Amino acid sequence: MAFLVLRDGDVNPRGRWVPPVDIYETEERDLVITAELPDMTREGIEVVLEDGTLTLKGTKALPDGVKEEQVHRGERHYGPFHRSFSLPQTVDAARVTAEYRNGVLTVKLPYREDARA
Repeated sequence: MAFLVLRDGDVNPRGRWVPPVDIYETEERDLVITAELPDMTREGIEVVLEDGTLTLKGTKALPDGVKEEQVHRGERHYGPFHRSFSLPQTVDAARVTAEYRNGVLTVKLPYREDARA
């Protein structure tokens, strides 16, 4: 099974938001990464694949009209986030797709044909 290596940007220092992800392999032997990004817009999410590294980043803002000093209790996370994953060499970078629906980002990372065997 292929694996992904988390980068140092995934450490959760105090006060930093790190959205949870699931990483799995499909029966067709493709990798899939899903990230929970509720209350964000597609325009607020950046997905970058460069030099064998997949990076997810963006900023989740407070709801419209709400200022930080108005919050009495805040259990949900806001602010910038950054997640990076080293991809196996078997991923076909030309066929990677991303979709954002219902607060979940899904990135499909197909394997190269010669790596599916």
